[in-house]
Amino acid sequence: MELRRGTIVVGKWKGGRYRVERLLGEGANGKVYLVQKDRDWYALKVGADAVDLQSEINVLGTLAKQKGPGIEPFLFDVDDLYAPNGKEYPFYIMRYVRGTTLDAYLKQQGAQWFPLVGLNLLGKLARLHKSGWAFGDLKVENVMVADYGHVDLVDFGGVTAIGKSIRQFTEIYDRGYWNSGSRTADPKYDLFSFAVLCIQLHEPKRLHALTKELLPQNRSTLDLSGLLTSSSDLKPVAGWLKQALEGGFADAAEGAEAWRLLMHRRDTRKSSATPGWLKGLAATTSVLLAISIYWLLRNMM
Repeated sequence: MELRRGTIVVGKWKGGRYRVERLLGEGANGKVYLVQKDRDWYALKVGADAVDLQSEINVLGTLAKQKGPGIEPFLFDVDDLYAPNGKEYPFYIMRYVRGTTLDAYLKQQGAQWFPLVGLNLLGKLARLHKSGWAFGDLKVENVMVADYGHVDLVDFGGVTAIGKSIRQFTEIYDRGYWNSGSRTADPKYDLFSFAVLCIQLHEPKRLHALTKELLPQNRSTLDLSGLLTSSSDLKPVAGWLKQALEGGFADAAEGAEAWRLLMHRRDTRKSSATPGWLKGLAATTSVLLAISIYWLLRNMM
């Protein structure tokens, strides 16, 4: 179904009233709209399948019960609405995440923010893994970045309980697509996707060409590792990314700690071959170090 600007959505059971502003995005199992209630902005996701949407609600509800510094409420309301055609549609209201997509943020603010944003993203994944979930559909479009590299994940359609089959994924980020493991949800699945995401950010044309050149049965982690070793931009983190592709980290918390140590290794920062983004990090190292530690602790607690 489609909701036009100015439409008033009224919950069938709880009576919440939300005015639709615009469409934010559309996924495999629903549409997300920017809505307003009492001068506050929220995101409303409406889907056609109540069972499918309920799994997302369960994840958000579990995360909402967690307590700790920096944990912001995400899920605000769950209800049904009647469409003009008389059909009933389930929806839920979540916090509106302000910011820009990951690739847009790095283009606007500079590639020197890449290490910090990567660390904060790993912190978000660590929180999910600790709660017993894998994100599943990790990709550039599902990562929003705001001031100082603060990261939020959006579109929880692929979030899956660890041990279950991944509910929703994007092929290029999927380890099954690369014949590098199963589509069973586990922390290593997300870390594999994280590594591909980093390649996508720095070597998009070469990654795209690789997917066109290889036959499905011939794809492997070795092909991705080849891109890492030949990329000057990814050279400082190539070892970390290779380890993630091969399932070398137990979860995102372990990966985040290794990433943090790599960021601040003295000989890497001072190398004459250091790419632009890492030189930028070195120039502002004291500020970014403080921010890095703050956000990592904030997101992992």
